[in-house]
Amino acid sequence: MEKVVYKKLNKEDIKLSLFNDFNRYQEVKKCWRKENNKWILKDISFIEQWGENEYNFLVKCLINTIETGGVVLGAFCNCSLVGFASVENSFFGSENQYLQLSSLHTSYEYRGNGIGKQLFSIACDEAKDLGAKKLYISSHSSEESQNFYKAVGCVEAIEYNKKLVEDEPCDCQLEYVLR
Repeated sequence: MEKVVYKKLNKEDIKLSLFNDFNRYQEVKKCWRKENNKWILKDISFIEQWGENEYNFLVKCLINTIETGGVVLGAFCNCSLVGFASVENSFFGSENQYLQLSSLHTSYEYRGNGIGKQLFSIACDEAKDLGAKKLYISSHSSEESQNFYKAVGCVEAIEYNKKLVEDEPCDCQLEYVLR
């Protein structure tokens, strides 16, 4: 694989064409669900494939992240976006300890090459620089997504963000202590 370059993106970088070569595809076979206070891996299968509507919505969200003082990161291979992450700049939690990792995605063809782990590490540094004690992730409940977050050291959130739970009730609410 060619060298991957990581950089902080500015508002002018965020446009629909940025995602021309990005493939947000995921074949899900199993998802985690919390039932009677226990996590259970259930047979829930579907294919997730982003189209133009999802990318248009994403562009608006990422521009808003930058306009509100958050950070958007990009991973590039041969000048094409192969991964991205975003950290919001709105503190929450009983001690205002959390900032949200609002997105972390690697293009389908580039998964398994450490791009997501590197983006997560940079996002942690950015959140720490903004003053956070913990990173909060409302994460896809798929087995693969949860395996990734567990591998980088995330655990179930001590405090749940009510709005994020209401927005995505099937997501797993995670946190990562910033060191």
